[in-house]
Amino acid sequence: MTSFRKLNQPTGRIIHQDDASYLFFGGTAYLGLLQNPDYIELYKDGIDKYGLNNGTSRTNNVQLGIYEEVEQDLAQRFGFEDAAVLSSGYLAAQIAVKVLSKGRKVYYAPDCHPSLWLGDDPGVAVGFEDWLTNSIEEINASHEEEFVMISNSMDNLTPRLNDFSALNQLSNNKFATLILDDSHGIGVLRKNQVSTPVETYKAENLNIVVLASLAKGMGTDAGVVLGNSETIKAIKKHPIFLGSSPSAPAALYALKNGKAIYNHAFDQMQGNVSQLENLVKGLKLSHIPHFPVFSTQAPSLYKHLINHKIVISSFPYPLADSPLLNRIIVSALHRPADIEWLGEVLSRENILKL
Repeated sequence: MTSFRKLNQPTGRIIHQDDASYLFFGGTAYLGLLQNPDYIELYKDGIDKYGLNNGTSRTNNVQLGIYEEVEQDLAQRFGFEDAAVLSSGYLAAQIAVKVLSKGRKVYYAPDCHPSLWLGDDPGVAVGFEDWLTNSIEEINASHEEEFVMISNSMDNLTPRLNDFSALNQLSNNKFATLILDDSHGIGVLRKNQVSTPVETYKAENLNIVVLASLAKGMGTDAGVVLGNSETIKAIKKHPIFLGSSPSAPAALYALKNGKAIYNHAFDQMQGNVSQLENLVKGLKLSHIPHFPVFSTQAPSLYKHLINHKIVISSFPYPLADSPLLNRIIVSALHRPADIEWLGEVLSRENILKL
């Protein structure tokens, strides 16, 4: 079978390999910005303005203004008081967890990314709903007063959007910081918003902090921590923020100035998602509204699609010896004919039929 492990091309709409062309329905570039000509030109404008990179830390006496500009812009864009931008989602996760967990008991939700771990795998064996219920009950019964809860905002593999409404049961004499990793949902599930409706959680004893890699839907090699002013002030005092090299300024320039391009790409992606939703209504695929991922553990699907020149993401989940989890990802790059063909090929696979 054709291997796609040593490509020398963008992983956009089409993959060319072994003298053949394949439609690519995989990866995490949901908004297709990696091959958006207008966005690429904006990035080039940023290179002309700032150069390839910025070889100084955020404590240097010589600073580029784009970093604070983008932090203010992201905070306003996603509805938070302030933001801290780092060079990767991994650093954003590490700094948020290290700063906010100090001196507090930490509760990890299942399937947290390794970037969120303080040490080894926390090894949470229960499902999300049981974890949330059990954690709140333990917090309410505890003699301690301050806690940290760490979770993904959504499971992008299954997929599933996590529901945190049970936090309303948190006792008034307890204070919890909820750290949410929204790397796959930010700007993707909801336009210019994080995926979890944090605006509905207004309890004074709950501090919500959202971190994310911007390298997925938002097409930017950077990470961000979003929160209240006090939280971000503490983040920016940490050595990870002060000592690490910042993101390429051109990438942030494109992020800040490419909102119209983003808006169009978001609408295009959502239209493609709706089209495929309608085509696969009678098939056994896991999906949540407005999210561009359709998944199944049907073992024969990958080979079936490859035979029709379609490539999807396919790997064992959740363990190395687990059944294959096949993920079909729709992006803004796909055309209506691509979606139509995918839907037709999927409908031919008997194992997917209800």
